[in-house]
Amino acid sequence: MAETKITMDCIAANNTEFSYLECGSGKLALLLHGFPDTAQTWRHLMPQLANAGYRVVAPFMRGYAPSAVPTDGCYQTAMLARDANALHEELGGDGDAVIIGHDWGAPSVYGAAIDAPSRWKKVVGMAVPPTAAFGLAFVQNLEQLKRSWYMFFFQHGLADLVVGANNHAYIEMLWRDWSPGYDASFDLDGVKKSLADPKNLQAALGYYRATLGDGYRDPSLKALQDQMGSAVPTQPLLYLHGANDGCIGAEVVEAAKSMSPANVKFAIVKDAGHFLQLEQPEKVNKLICDFIAG
Repeated sequence: MAETKITMDCIAANNTEFSYLECGSGKLALLLHGFPDTAQTWRHLMPQLANAGYRVVAPFMRGYAPSAVPTDGCYQTAMLARDANALHEELGGDGDAVIIGHDWGAPSVYGAAIDAPSRWKKVVGMAVPPTAAFGLAFVQNLEQLKRSWYMFFFQHGLADLVVGANNHAYIEMLWRDWSPGYDASFDLDGVKKSLADPKNLQAALGYYRATLGDGYRDPSLKALQDQMGSAVPTQPLLYLHGANDGCIGAEVVEAAKSMSPANVKFAIVKDAGHFLQLEQPEKVNKLICDFIAG
């Protein structure tokens, strides 16, 4: 059985210093977290992948302490995809590597697989479906627009103060709404430490501002960003979604399913909300391990 102790290290990639959790040895498995979360979100999955013969690496995404706040101030999803491919390069990954992402990590892994398909053998996304379904929901689905209200609030400078106020009570509210009934005490402690510095919090909000607002977008990434708006990776792709997700509704997943090519497999995880890898780790771990072994 592989060594399943989780350790921490750091590495420079794509002109940014990343801190990361690591477990196991062998083929690379890169795990990308979302908002408001940290690399600790993968603590249940990492040992399972290590036992399956993978060197599992879960970075704290750009701007999330202890990773650095990037000097370029760029948080668009195409840059996150380039981060993933740069990490693959720096970590010595090969064509047998797999990439897994949750929330913001999901479009990041789709983009990485689209941008450099030879690097990634299989792809797993969670909580944000592939295709243009989520974007279309903003103009076609008022219920989803209501769920996504926070994205528009984040465009306002007031969010820089409100989200961190009262010991990050706003972030606690999002976890309650998105994963009803889950005790997120451990996770919230890590998130609050990661985003304690206003610069880190502004970085996390910068992901939303680069997507929906006036956040900086690198002109050199325009082609990839445009491609990511509608393209789907050609590799085998597993998409997982919590049945009780309070962030993105099941109808958005159904729309994505109807738009997806045959290489994409969908699975709904019962008794789980947005943070399904934490709420139902045994179910999620089995689905992922079976998929990458197949």
